[in-house]
Amino acid sequence: MADDYTHGHHESVLRVHRRRTAANSAAYLLPELRPGMSVLDVGAGPGTITIDLARAVAPGRVRAVDAAADVIEAAEADRVDLGIENLEYAVDDAYALSSGDEEWDVVHAHQVLQHLSRPVDALREFRRVRTPDGVVAVREVDYEGVIWWPQPPGLDEWREVYLAGHRATSGEPAAGRRLKAWAREAGFAEVTSSASIWLFESPEARQWWGGAWADRALHSSFAENVLRRGIADRAALERISAGWREWADSEDGWLLMPHGEILARG
Repeated sequence: MADDYTHGHHESVLRVHRRRTAANSAAYLLPELRPGMSVLDVGAGPGTITIDLARAVAPGRVRAVDAAADVIEAAEADRVDLGIENLEYAVDDAYALSSGDEEWDVVHAHQVLQHLSRPVDALREFRRVRTPDGVVAVREVDYEGVIWWPQPPGLDEWREVYLAGHRATSGEPAAGRRLKAWAREAGFAEVTSSASIWLFESPEARQWWGGAWADRALHSSFAENVLRRGIADRAALERISAGWREWADSEDGWLLMPHGEILARG
């Protein structure tokens, strides 16, 4: 994938990615899966969702691809440790997948299109490698729709800086609401839309999510990108980091992240 990745692969980012499972991130897809199906997981990252998909379709073949070779290498080590034998990992390009036409029953992508400058082209490529009776399943957050309480000023500043930084780097942070339109533009004849949320409100969830973003605001590629582009200065990032910690420490803390989902056919 030629596009820059907004977040990068700092520990604070991978800390979040490793908590993703099929249950909390691909529940809309699970009823579609059957043993023996083949699955291509695009932008699989550390592969925690992919492992669940591989278990759901075993003995069906599953291939997980990502643009980051080091992330793929770590995911492969986890696969070996877990003894998942119907899963393979590879570096690949979402715009030009190293798969044949009509090769996969399911093409899955979670939080991928939001980081691509040409999401419709990627969907066309997903459609190319999906079998005629297969499905393309995509789930994307909508950062413009995130709501939280309490409202420390640092989080208002975070949203403004994040949206600008994401769009300046590559992609569309409010991708969730656009999935249906993108899929129709890509040529899919049947698009089933749904939505789901991530909710962070327990003490553990607040410290995990707020702590990850407090670190990401200072140390990840997100921080480097907004500093380099003049979207924020170091003082602003310090305020944002402090805002996340203030929110996480509040017993009233509550944050909702909406996601759009599609199952695309035809």
